[in-house]
Amino acid sequence: MELDPLVLSRIQFAFVVSFHAIFPVFTIGLASYIALLHGLFFKTKNPAWDRLSLFWTKVFAVVFGMGVVSGIVMSFQFGTNWSNFSLAASNFLGPVLSYEVVTAFFLEAAFLGVLLFGRGKVPQGVHLFAAIMVAVGTFISSFWILSANSWMHTPAGVELIDNRFHVTSWLQAIFNPSFPYRFAHMAMASFLTGGFVVAGVSAWFLLRGRDLEANRRALSMCLWLLLFLAPAQAVVGDFHGLNTLEHQPTKVAAMEGHWETSSNVPLLLFAIPDQEAQANHFELGIPNLASIILTHSPEGEIPGITEVAPDEQPPVFIVFWAFRVMVGIGLLMIATALIGLLMRSKGRVYQHSAYLKALVFMIPMPFVAVLAGWIVTEAGRAPWLVYGIMTHSEGLTPSLTGPMALFTLVGYVLVYAVVFYAGIYYLTRVVRNGMLPEEEREATSENFKRPMRPFSAAHTPFDEDVDPARS
Repeated sequence: MELDPLVLSRIQFAFVVSFHAIFPVFTIGLASYIALLHGLFFKTKNPAWDRLSLFWTKVFAVVFGMGVVSGIVMSFQFGTNWSNFSLAASNFLGPVLSYEVVTAFFLEAAFLGVLLFGRGKVPQGVHLFAAIMVAVGTFISSFWILSANSWMHTPAGVELIDNRFHVTSWLQAIFNPSFPYRFAHMAMASFLTGGFVVAGVSAWFLLRGRDLEANRRALSMCLWLLLFLAPAQAVVGDFHGLNTLEHQPTKVAAMEGHWETSSNVPLLLFAIPDQEAQANHFELGIPNLASIILTHSPEGEIPGITEVAPDEQPPVFIVFWAFRVMVGIGLLMIATALIGLLMRSKGRVYQHSAYLKALVFMIPMPFVAVLAGWIVTEAGRAPWLVYGIMTHSEGLTPSLTGPMALFTLVGYVLVYAVVFYAGIYYLTRVVRNGMLPEEEREATSENFKRPMRPFSAAHTPFDEDVDPARS
């Protein structure tokens, strides 16, 4: 069996990007939360805010380090696996990715040092300023990265001359048609991810009666955030979908499992897309709803996948189901936030063990949703590397062989497995140690000896081999 370097290179880049993406999407939201905690402590002098900021800064440091380690190699792959694309797009991507390093990464790295090691050594105002700068740096970084990625989906401000893209308008290229929607969607996903992780960890602490004041404050803040942000994300996602329908109609058709151009299109809840047959099996849908959502009219016409040749169609089965995973988790997030409001109105949000366990269960859900959304976005663009202009095969390194691509793919998987294991190990230690000073942890260790039921909803990796004296 011959190894296809194109397939292996796509798998390799998808693996690296997917592994890396879960860290920035968390740190962007968490950095803003940490800055808010520092601001609240600076204003009120309440030690609960200080304990929370110290604890979540430790978490941020570990996740930020994992993101840096996993992200560095992405740029290498542009040269090793996609050299034709790198040469063609260098006039735009080269400066943009450099701006990300100069304006964002340096800013984050410099002030992160002050944030981590300046506590008690610099004035509180300076420490607060460092926290704000780290948060700003994460947004600047996402700005440039998403601008570059959005340009690949909706190329603008360039012209192709002799197989090289030449920038004709930096403003149009940077603020390309899909960038505002993609940036807003990703920013809100980052806040949702941070919010659900903080809420879940706070719930885990409350289930064990640990630092009740601080964790009630943290949980309350997050539930208010999620109550407004989860529904707002659905609205932003709708605008993003309408923009995608305008510029990448085939992707939207794949998301909907819609093969033939027609009106009165149903919203399919379940189907098995068959690319070879260019049809679906076992369809179950709501009549006219897809037309209503995408065109705001039940008679609205939606282009079908068959509008383009089979070799220009994305992998429909993957796009179709990844989209439903993303939307399903989004609806679960909204339901969780609304139930939280109901629990709050009854004064039971901090004592209702079933709801607290549900929040613990929700910790990984935003990451799954982000990965599903990323799959929809990138797989839905296939076979285009630069949409409508350059295909994946045209951007591949000509000298790359199948064995070479397989060797590096296996290497990345092994190295990233070590990084992930080490990162999760240290994260669980940070969480299990909690946010109380060591002497307070020792004095109250008797409160944390209650055994956990195996496989209960609140049982997480944090519970493994807990040393009560360090709880």
